Amino acid sequence: MTSRTDLSTFVKAYDVRGLVPEQLDSRVSRALGSAFARAVILPEGATSLVIGYDMRPSSPELSRAFAEGAAQHGVDVTIIGLCSTDGLYFAAGHLDVPGAMFTASHNPAAYNGIKLCRAGARPVGQESGLAEVRDLAQAILDGDDASDDREGEQRTGAIVERDLLGEYAAFLRSLVDLSSPRRSRPIKVVVDAGNGMGGLTVPAVLGDAAGLPALPLEVVPLYFELDGTFPNHEANPLEPANLVDLQRAVVEHGADVGLAFDGDADRCFAVDERGEAVSPSAITGLIVSRETARMTQNGASAADLTFVHNVITSRAVPEVVAEVGARAVRTRVGHSFIKATMAEHGAVFGGEHSAHYYFKDFWYADTGMLAAMHVLAALGEQDGPLSALVARFDRYAASGEINSTVDDQAARSAEVTAWARERGLDVDELDGLTATHEADGDGPLWWINVRPSNTEPLLRLNVEAADRPTMERVRDEVLTIIRGKA
Repeated sequence: MTSRTDLSTFVKAYDVRGLVPEQLDSRVSRALGSAFARAVILPEGATSLVIGYDMRPSSPELSRAFAEGAAQHGVDVTIIGLCSTDGLYFAAGHLDVPGAMFTASHNPAAYNGIKLCRAGARPVGQESGLAEVRDLAQAILDGDDASDDREGEQRTGAIVERDLLGEYAAFLRSLVDLSSPRRSRPIKVVVDAGNGMGGLTVPAVLGDAAGLPALPLEVVPLYFELDGTFPNHEANPLEPANLVDLQRAVVEHGADVGLAFDGDADRCFAVDERGEAVSPSAITGLIVSRETARMTQNGASAADLTFVHNVITSRAVPEVVAEVGARAVRTRVGHSFIKATMAEHGAVFGGEHSAHYYFKDFWYADTGMLAAMHVLAALGEQDGPLSALVARFDRYAASGEINSTVDDQAARSAEVTAWARERGLDVDELDGLTATHEADGDGPLWWINVRPSNTEPLLRLNVEAADRPTMERVRDEVLTIIRGKA
């Protein structure tokens, strides 16, 4: 039998993202659950699996099918129901079992997907098991899996349900103390959940839904209703258009800060009291400063602390790390690279330009909620506005990521490399091309990064400079090369 489903078209580098039901349906999800059990769970000696899902209409059915696929191989499954992606990572770390989160994050309503992890929330990506899961699931779907003989298996795993939301909230509250900031008034925060899972997790962590002590916060909710059709705007705060409602609400309510979560609430973006977006790199610098202070107060030496950032975070991030006396390690873009590098170096914290924030105290996994709590705590520990608080971490003019459709990624990249070398720039190829012009008699500091997309015919450009005119000049010059308009 030949399958009409080609998993290679929607099993991506880090997770599964597909159209429902054209690509991802119960049959496919069951095969992926079976493959995950056989390729990852059982070979590592695990016997259990935890599953969570977001508010998309297809999530309960798909997650149940995945659970049934894994249970066929004797794997016991705990379904924790509606949760954020970092809620699933908490469960995988807290219970020390592999996990599967059903979400398509910020993708439109027609999509769903799966994020997989090992016990302790360790990542599963294309280079760390996902390719094996994909190939085995494809064989199951195609009827070519001769080894898929369950007759000799002794038992079918149990499938049970458990609510971990309260334990998740209590754990985060144990990591950042928000109970007694030194302010004469509570912090007013507008939160845009985008109809995603932030609408469940924010009341649990920042409110009193979990029975935790009240916090000195006034939360103004925006789009907290769980609705996987996203009736108000896409749950992708990386796009400026999706921050407009939050920015307006912060100003209208006279709020101290605004927070925006993506669909599965693993990323968090901040808006200051003026309604201006705060760079994720500035948030990274702020958390580096806070975590260094916390650990040195507890007896650690700053020189022994390591922080990780990717190749396109601001130059300000490694500068802040150096200023606090710690060590910065630079790595490739993507959660599997960040997590692996953090684990290798025992890093305290890692930040990405995309507002993914990773914490050693959270099993090296990313959690937007914990980053948001750091912002709220830092704001509460001093009297100034958020714009002033983050100003020292926001030092350069950045273009943001600019995508260009190209006919030949390699050829265009080579042209940009040749351009950089002709100008005598410092060049490295850790992740695409990074070329740096250090400040000298020929002008101020600037750098570029050009990376090919793994899944689309795109080149991604990031430019940062000491001032905006320099950034715009370099940006336009490199885009001319990339887009073939020279």
